[in-house]
Amino acid sequence: MTACLLLLFTTSCAEKVKENSSKSEIKKPNVILFLADDQGWGDLNSSGNRNLNTPNIDALKTNGASFNNFYVQPVCSPTRAEILTGRYFTRTGVYETSSGGERINLNETTIADILKKAGYHTAAFGKWHNGMQPPYHPNSRGFDEYYGFASGHWGNYFSPMLEHNGTLVKGNGFLVDDLTDKGLEFIENNKTEPFFLYLPYNTPHSPMQVPDEFWNKMKDKSFDFLSDEHVNEDLQFTKAALAMVENIDYNVGRITDKVKSLNLEDETIIIYLSDNGPNAYRWNGGMKGKKGNVDEGGVRTPFYIQWTNHIQKGFMIDEIASGIDILPTLTGLLSIPLRTKMPIDGEDLSPLLLGETIENKNRFIYNHWNGKTSIRSQNFRLDNENRLYDITNDRAQLKDIASSNTDIVKVMLEAKNNWEIETINTTKENDNRAFTLGYPKAIYTQLPARDGEAHGNIKRSNRWPNDSFFTNWKSVNDAITWNVEILEEGRFQVKMYYTCPEKDLGAIVELSFETSKIAAKITKPFNPPLVGKEEDRVPRMESYVKEFKPLNLGVMTLPKGKGTLTLKAIKVPNGQVGDFRLLQFKKVE
Repeated sequence: MTACLLLLFTTSCAEKVKENSSKSEIKKPNVILFLADDQGWGDLNSSGNRNLNTPNIDALKTNGASFNNFYVQPVCSPTRAEILTGRYFTRTGVYETSSGGERINLNETTIADILKKAGYHTAAFGKWHNGMQPPYHPNSRGFDEYYGFASGHWGNYFSPMLEHNGTLVKGNGFLVDDLTDKGLEFIENNKTEPFFLYLPYNTPHSPMQVPDEFWNKMKDKSFDFLSDEHVNEDLQFTKAALAMVENIDYNVGRITDKVKSLNLEDETIIIYLSDNGPNAYRWNGGMKGKKGNVDEGGVRTPFYIQWTNHIQKGFMIDEIASGIDILPTLTGLLSIPLRTKMPIDGEDLSPLLLGETIENKNRFIYNHWNGKTSIRSQNFRLDNENRLYDITNDRAQLKDIASSNTDIVKVMLEAKNNWEIETINTTKENDNRAFTLGYPKAIYTQLPARDGEAHGNIKRSNRWPNDSFFTNWKSVNDAITWNVEILEEGRFQVKMYYTCPEKDLGAIVELSFETSKIAAKITKPFNPPLVGKEEDRVPRMESYVKEFKPLNLGVMTLPKGKGTLTLKAIKVPNGQVGDFRLLQFKKVE
């Protein structure tokens, strides 16, 4: 009898272990997150715009759920920070789009951190815009692989200088196509394991460059829709932007076709959205505002999410939602514990997506930029001037109803004021974060002209710093400096990327930090032309760019601590030193 009971118990335990083992081996769903750059809500056929065709993006709406009232921030880096952390960007250290103000604080947890810990393979291919130097770099924020550019914008979209896990490389063809190629390769390499693929594309952000096959279809088209601000609309710019969106759609189709061909559609969550409103006046559903503005037109984005056989096809959701909801919603859909160092602002909307009802909490969503804040409830928007609009009936914000709804204004105004006091933590005036060097887990670190300060004759190639270089370097009294923090003492091979015509050769440049110094002489000419203008469909406001040549400055020992890194010339025998693009540090043993 005892033997029988023991056998029965052993068999029961074995079956239970087998059952648990089987459950643990179930592959978690993959996640693919597309993020367009400067695409407006109205830049899609599925939004009602008949001036372009976007069948692949539209299919995500048709085959999944769409949010009619989804909001992001008015510009790039704040939205990206919110998507990655689930927190309002004003809490995360982000307050600008360049010069260090775009960085996410190191105490923040990203969605890639969470998914990597849960066993996911993670990759980001595209425009990062939340910190360049490790540990702000994507490879230090949960992404196993990174390919793209960490700055806010790039000056050339055809085979430009990029980076791959910190190593400088040359791109291959049109940038969005190239990023998609990397995404396809990543999917193929990880098809049997759960993966998170983040594709933050760089278009339709200017410069307005797009391959001929997309431009030729758009350039002579007669438009049905014009902006309500059509007197300010540049039709050439609009056509370029929509051609770029059609290129995005083509690449979304390449990714979704790959998912289908590998029979991964039922186990892959695919999300598509943009990071802010349109980057110029063009048709946007009659909404007020564009990129940079805290009104509806500057912050409303399409948001489509497809998960075949889990999320109902064609499901349209009216509840307000925000970029801060993406992280908690994904962890909810994936049944992954939401463990972060800092409290989350976003809400888990996974029950809503899976057909359940959620409690209406009289939620507010906040939009902020450049000292201006507006607040959105389910039905109303209180704008920066404290005007009140019934968005359900007045998306264009034409009729201020504040005077007849003073109770609503009072509640929303109090919430807005409290939010500003509570969340706006970091500003340019109180940001004491230096640019980091010597992060123990990183081999490579870039210090670009973008993050440097020019002294003397030296000038920036353009007022927008993200893809600029320094020029007019003529004297031993000129210098470029960086406020840096060496996180760990080490030895670094340093290369300076420069251009110099043959007639100006011979300058000796010196890099110094405290008592450490290295120097080298410029002996090889390199004077390529500026590029980009020939590919631009409309004139740009950003800097034109060119190739730069690496000069080996030598090996430098850097002690731990904060200080000023200085690049200067100690000899200028001819007219100038040359133009400067960046320093690349490589840790050596």
